[in-house]
Amino acid sequence: MVKNILAAIGTIALVAVIGMYIQFGSMLSGVSKLDGGAMDAYMDMFQKVLKDGDPAKAMMKEFKVAEDITGDDVKESINALAEEYNMRVTGYVKMFTKEDAKPNEVKEARIWSLCSLHIAKVFLNYSRYFGGFMPCRIMYVQYGNGEASLITMDLTLAIHGGFPLPPEMLELATKVQKAMTEIPSRAAQGDF
Repeated sequence: MVKNILAAIGTIALVAVIGMYIQFGSMLSGVSKLDGGAMDAYMDMFQKVLKDGDPAKAMMKEFKVAEDITGDDVKESINALAEEYNMRVTGYVKMFTKEDAKPNEVKEARIWSLCSLHIAKVFLNYSRYFGGFMPCRIMYVQYGNGEASLITMDLTLAIHGGFPLPPEMLELATKVQKAMTEIPSRAAQGDF
């Protein structure tokens, strides 16, 4: 009887393994074609989603703005820093200001669009879908309690989330990633 029970468990396990292979086998062979950093990037994003339940937050980088830095200071800083990183400010919008905002309510919001036109052209020629990431954006959000942040997209998945980019494109993408990390990081401190 024990022999029959063990045989039944073995058969069920074998059927489950075969079913999983049929379901996920082609997916597993596709994973081996991805960039070496893809799985870490996806797992990092997934862990953030599990922690906060917010997929938008999981795809962004946030930089706290120093208390003595205003939205106008940030604007001047971003404009100056964009040139240093060979990025062009292709757009700026002050979305709104709400003077009587409650402490947990957005008081002021601004968006900058930045782009390296040369790099954009290279990536659009590679895949028009990279256009969905263009231009890169930085958002300034200040709350009624005075706390402010700069938020920008984490480009890790755009760079490492698929098949490996050709070396020259990886180099260009890394430059944009550096710019879009360092510009808001420095602007949050009022750096020029």
